[in-house]
Amino acid sequence: MRNISSVLGRLAKSISISLVLLFAVTMTSNAQDAKEGAALFKSNCSSCHKIDKKMTGPALAGMSERHSEEWLVKWIKNSGALIAAGDETAIRVFEEYNKVAMPAFTQFSDDQIKSIITYVKDEEAKAAAAPAAGAAGGAEKSEANSFMIIGMAAILILAIGVIFILSRITKTLEKVIANNQAAIDAAQVRNEAYEESGKVKFAQKFLKNKKLVGFTALMVVAFLAVLGWNTMWHVGVHQGYQPVQPIKFSHQVHAGVNQIECQYCHGGAFKSKNASIPSANVCMNCHNTITASDHYDGETSPELLKLYRAVDWDPDTRTYGDNQRPIQWIRIHNLPDFAYFNHSQHVSVSGIECQTCHGPVETMEEVYQYSPLTMKWCIECHQTREVNTDNKYYDKLIEAHEKLKKGEKLTAAMIGGLECGKCHY
Repeated sequence: MRNISSVLGRLAKSISISLVLLFAVTMTSNAQDAKEGAALFKSNCSSCHKIDKKMTGPALAGMSERHSEEWLVKWIKNSGALIAAGDETAIRVFEEYNKVAMPAFTQFSDDQIKSIITYVKDEEAKAAAAPAAGAAGGAEKSEANSFMIIGMAAILILAIGVIFILSRITKTLEKVIANNQAAIDAAQVRNEAYEESGKVKFAQKFLKNKKLVGFTALMVVAFLAVLGWNTMWHVGVHQGYQPVQPIKFSHQVHAGVNQIECQYCHGGAFKSKNASIPSANVCMNCHNTITASDHYDGETSPELLKLYRAVDWDPDTRTYGDNQRPIQWIRIHNLPDFAYFNHSQHVSVSGIECQTCHGPVETMEEVYQYSPLTMKWCIECHQTREVNTDNKYYDKLIEAHEKLKKGEKLTAAMIGGLECGKCHY
C-alpha cells in the first residue's frame, strides 16, 4: 500500500514538473541564438575593449559611425600595415593612444571581423532600446501566443483535475497505512522494552566482575594517556594551516598554468634569510595591462580590483593616485623565535627546490603549510641529504684546512666569520 501511495505521489509531482518545463521551454523557444561575433569578441577582444567603457583600448560604442566597415576590417586585421601605408585615420588613432599599436588578427577572415562589428552594433542597439523593447515586445508576444496560452490553460485545468483525484486516493491509502503503522509501533515498543531489560542485566553482571572492571579501567587510562601524549606532541605544529587571505591569489594560475618562476615574486630566497612577500608593484608589472578575466565575461575580477585599490590605480585613466596602502597578507609558515632558518643557504648553496619544503605550490589554488616544520622533520632531511660541495663556501673551508696543516695563521674571516647572518638574524 505504501508503494502505491508513493508511486501516485511521484506521478503527481512528475505531471506538475513536466507542465512547468513545457511552459518554460515554449516561452523561451523564440530566444535568439548567440552569434559568431559574440564568441570571437569575448575570446579575443574583451581583454582590451568594452562596448561602453574605455580600457586598454577605446570604448567600441559608435565605432561604426566614426569609421566605415571597410576601414574597420583593415584596421582589425592589421593595424600596423594600415599605419605604415600612411592612412591618416590610422595614424591619428595610433598617436591618440600613445603610439601603442593594436595586435594584428590576420587569422580572421573578413566575414569573421564583420561578425564582430555586427555584435558590437547589436549590443549598442540593445542598450538603447531596452526600456521601449520591454513593453512593445510583451504586447507582440502576448498577441502571437494567445492561442498557445489558451491551450496551456486547458492542459493545466485537466492536470489539476488529475492531481485532485490522485490526492484523494493518496489520502485514503495513507489512512489505511496509518492504522497498520499503529500496530507495528506497539510491537516495536514491546521489543525495545525487552532489549532494555537485557542491557540492564548485562550491566549488572559486568559490575559484579571486579577483574573485568579493573582491566577496563586500565585500558581507559592507557587510552587517555596515549591521546594526551599525542596531543601534546603536536602542540605548535600547524601542518595544513590554510588561512583566508585578503586577496585570493592563485598559485595554480600563476606558477602552474602561466609557469612564472617562484623567484620572480620571492626574490629574497636566493640572497637573504627570508624569501620575502612581493610588494604590490611586482603584481602591477603584469596587471597594469592584464585586466580582464575569462571567468568574469571579460570584466575585471573582484580580486584584481582589490589590488587596484591597494595601489590606488585607475584602470580607465591608467594613472596612480596618492592613497596607496599595503595589503595585509596573513603569514602561513612561522618558525619559533629560537629556530634560525636561512633561505639563501638552502636554495643557493644546497640547491634545494622550493617544493621540497613548501610542497606542490604550482597546484595550490590557496597556499597552505605543506610540511610540519618540526625539528624531527629538519633532522631527518639533514641525515639523508648529500652536501653539495661544488660552491665557493666549501672552497674556503678546504683552503682554511690546508693552512691549519701547514701551521699558518687562521682567522675567523677565513671560515665565514664576515657573513651577515653570523650576527644579524
